[in-house]
Amino acid sequence: MGGEDGDGDRNWDFHLRTLSNSTRDSNLANNPASDPSLLHSVKRLHELCKEENSEDLIAKIYPQINKLFQRSVSLLSQSTNSYGLLLLAILQFFLDFGEVVLHDADPSLRTFLRSCLSREFADPVVAEATLDFLNVNKKKILTSFPTLLPQFFPLLLKLIAWNGEKLEKSFMKIFPGLMMSPGSFLPLFPSLVDLPILVVALQKVERSSGSLIGSSIASIQKSTAPEMLLALMDEAYTGSTIADGGADSESEDSSAIDAADPFFLEFLKDENDGLPERHWTSPAMVATLQATINTPQSDRLKQMLKMTPRLLDVYFAISLRDVNDSLICALIPLLMSRNDTMFPDKIFSYEVRKRLLEFMLAAFQRSPNFIALLKKPIMDRLGEAYDSPAKTELALQLCWAIGEHGGGGGSHKDAARELFESLELLLYENLSTSRLGLRESALRSGSESSRKSSQSRLLCFVVTAIAKLASYHRELLPRARVSLGKVARSRISDVRVWRRARDYLGLMNEPAICLSVLGPSRPSDGNMQKPGTVNWSEGGTKMIAHIPFYILGEQEGPPFHDFSFSDILPRR
Repeated sequence: MGGEDGDGDRNWDFHLRTLSNSTRDSNLANNPASDPSLLHSVKRLHELCKEENSEDLIAKIYPQINKLFQRSVSLLSQSTNSYGLLLLAILQFFLDFGEVVLHDADPSLRTFLRSCLSREFADPVVAEATLDFLNVNKKKILTSFPTLLPQFFPLLLKLIAWNGEKLEKSFMKIFPGLMMSPGSFLPLFPSLVDLPILVVALQKVERSSGSLIGSSIASIQKSTAPEMLLALMDEAYTGSTIADGGADSESEDSSAIDAADPFFLEFLKDENDGLPERHWTSPAMVATLQATINTPQSDRLKQMLKMTPRLLDVYFAISLRDVNDSLICALIPLLMSRNDTMFPDKIFSYEVRKRLLEFMLAAFQRSPNFIALLKKPIMDRLGEAYDSPAKTELALQLCWAIGEHGGGGGSHKDAARELFESLELLLYENLSTSRLGLRESALRSGSESSRKSSQSRLLCFVVTAIAKLASYHRELLPRARVSLGKVARSRISDVRVWRRARDYLGLMNEPAICLSVLGPSRPSDGNMQKPGTVNWSEGGTKMIAHIPFYILGEQEGPPFHDFSFSDILPRR
């Protein structure tokens, strides 16, 4: 019997007749996926074509394969059977032999994703087979069809959100391909951050409408990419906020899945139509998040809370390595806007926020001029410094970046001056309103004490940023001395703040070491030395006495070194 099967498998005509007969059998013609022998025949014909390497054989087989594909696609919405594995086998034939028979696989691939995978992404067998197919053909797909994966990344995110960690390794291999197109780089970021919310939305649909397998829940809306990209660039350069707009279109299945709310319209789409509009104040979003907080987390949600930071690691690593400056510059305002808006899980929020801030600082390190280009959104975030702990931390990191990179560099003096004024305003606001007032009652709750400590930490960074910015742009030194002098003389603020201001004032009076200590990490001026070094050869012409070593060691009192300056200064 095994010999008969072997002989039959080698007879391409036998398998070709199997495909041909399926069109004449009324039952199979209306439901090809119900006959597993069709899948076997397609795979065996593919193997025989590879073994024989005959263009004539490929040309004979192709028409029947193509007819089966078209018939299967046309019956998808009428059948309860899964067509995923059968269509994937046919697609493999198209990819391998398309050039021989002049078949463009691009429309077929898009048809599969749009018509089949959108209905079967929740089927674990089809999901795994799809990822395997994409990985096997990754090079050809990225080369010949470079826009395919970027266009359908929302559908692939739905696939991994529903199937979780068991497919993570396979998904990670194709994940970089989702970012290859400039049109997908920016929209992909908020979609990644919101993967836990996508899981919640899918679970809500399953509870209200039954199994996700076999019914399309996509909402392919009219593209808003040009408008949203312009809005993002407007925020990048002017600081204006991207507004949340309502959606005009609804899913065809809206009555079944209650998708009339923009919450569903956005999260459940299959195709990339530009920067997503996240309706964080919509009734569905508020109600869903509140219900999530009050109920135990599902296994799917727990897995996605762990996976999302790992996906962001890959996203940010590839961004810094391969993405151009214009897209990264446009991404930074998006990072700022999402820093305080994400799924309300404490550990998840910490892990994601940590990665956002680390990437933002790495981007500023690579391109310090971003600070000048994004001065308006940066100043807006400084103005929100006390709105929430997350915004306080963002403002703190921005203060550090402003000072560390000289407000964008020596060629951006106007931007540096405006940023300096924002730092001054933040400083004076606290001095005038006594936010940290020691005159207030010493009896404070734990939360109040924590808030005070956070504000003190922020102001220490503000003071440092003012000193560093003025050291880089020396025309700002007089104003910096005035600002820091007011803080140093103040006893309203926390002692750590006015003590640091006093120390920086002393350091500013030591020109031989001030720039080396407070200067930028990457000086654009060739005459500037690297930070942390002192040009001792200038000791004969510049005052270096009374060097406040205690500042660097955070020690009070006179220096405790046991050498004289004549031991280390060159003799002339």
